[in-house]
Amino acid sequence: MKNQWDVKGILEKRQNLRYILVGEAALVGLAAGLVAVAYRFAMAWSFNLHAYILDAADDRTGLVFAFFGFLLVLALAVSVLMKWEPFITGSGIPQVEGELKGYFDMPWWRVIVGKLAGSLLCIIGGLSLGREGPSVQLGAMSGKGYSRVMGRGNMEERYLITCGASAGLAAAFNCPLAGVMFALEEVHKSYSVIILFSAMTAAVVADFVSKLFFGMSPVFHIPVTQALPLKDYWILLLFGIIIGLAGAFFNKSMAVTGKIYDRLTFIAPRFRPMIPFLVAGALGFVLPQVLGDGHLMLDALSAGEVGFQMVCLLLVVKFLFSMMSFGSGAPGGSLAPMLVIGAYIGGFCGQLAVIGLGMDPGLVNNFIILAMAGFFTAVVRAPLTAIVLASELTGSFSHMISLALVVIAAEITIQFMGSEPLYDALLKKILAKNAPEDIQEEEGSDEKTIIVRTVGSGSVLDGSAISEILWPESCLVVGIIREDHEFIPNGSTVVQARDRLTLIADADHFREVKGALIRLCEERLNADE
Repeated sequence: MKNQWDVKGILEKRQNLRYILVGEAALVGLAAGLVAVAYRFAMAWSFNLHAYILDAADDRTGLVFAFFGFLLVLALAVSVLMKWEPFITGSGIPQVEGELKGYFDMPWWRVIVGKLAGSLLCIIGGLSLGREGPSVQLGAMSGKGYSRVMGRGNMEERYLITCGASAGLAAAFNCPLAGVMFALEEVHKSYSVIILFSAMTAAVVADFVSKLFFGMSPVFHIPVTQALPLKDYWILLLFGIIIGLAGAFFNKSMAVTGKIYDRLTFIAPRFRPMIPFLVAGALGFVLPQVLGDGHLMLDALSAGEVGFQMVCLLLVVKFLFSMMSFGSGAPGGSLAPMLVIGAYIGGFCGQLAVIGLGMDPGLVNNFIILAMAGFFTAVVRAPLTAIVLASELTGSFSHMISLALVVIAAEITIQFMGSEPLYDALLKKILAKNAPEDIQEEEGSDEKTIIVRTVGSGSVLDGSAISEILWPESCLVVGIIREDHEFIPNGSTVVQARDRLTLIADADHFREVKGALIRLCEERLNADE
């Protein structure tokens, strides 16, 4: 079969794609940006509607029961949407990763409609969910929709999905660089010039569209006016370890919460959001600050309006309510509430340092932004995205050393704890629950796809000739990029570390081939291992 493949034609198509994809990425960025803008306006309207309904119910005792009845109606509507389109559950980021890995073939327009409607209903209900995760899925499905409408192939579609994910997060946060890094580091999980440039194009266009409507400020704005003295940097290492342990606890709590929900066998999965809807109703009368994505909580904290005891109370309640909301599978994002929880851990530690160590109170906001970066790293395992996001949120790159120290300490701690990245764990859970027919299979397709992998130092491939390697079935090495020079290899070509291999494979076997290549290219500390 390999000799029937048009290797020259596929390589020429890949070369031309570098130029074509830039224009297509701009169009995807425009579409994703407009979807994100509409979503943000609808989210603001939903949040205001929730506040209005809550105030009306609070003023009139007789409306309290009607309010809880209204919440049940919202939960039932969400359950109908989840049954209509199961891929809208949760934040949507694991589903996008599964799509890129070849596990899913999400119906793009159903996901866009269902995600928009479902997540807005959850915000009206007051659940602890955000818009950033759904924005990634909505952007990715915008990219897929463009690909399907324009009749693009399998390889090009994956690039466009990544571009859409980058654009969606950029528009949601008003942070284009963070959108690019997240799409590459967490969603696509690989780097190349073509995907970096196209994802950046999409993110910049989407960010421009977002700023036209919402202004230049990032969504989370935390003023940092002074830097931590160098003599106190030892605190940052300890702080990073604490944040890493907190991230491990967060991921473990997510897993435990999922198991608790699974034990509620008398409640069908699509009806589980009823639980956080009713809890949100009760919290609305006693502690309304914890409702929603937490933006108001973070604004109050960064403005110095929350005392130490209140920080502790809000942190605990927000954490528990977020676990309840995430674990139910309700459509909505986990990124914003997760960042707010990290910020409150930073606020707790910062105020503790002020009380116990006599630290300048003006440095508390430094701990807040450092904790957000470290907590993001510990939970998602995307350290570069965390540093870029923190820098864009503060509008300054002068805190790079302190950010790097906390992120490194958190990353080392979470690796030592053996905690799995959040979205990888959620993807595995989705795959475990899906029936075999729900997983994408395209048997008998004649379409080919291109896979590009970098050879790690000390890997199985490092130092081996092409003909000596047991390659995955149904794939062929058609190109090697070595020190910016690309050539077509033959059987005697010796593969070297840092080579970028270009392979073509049947689209049918994309998952199997990519998984095998990851194992072959994986860098090892000891080549004999």
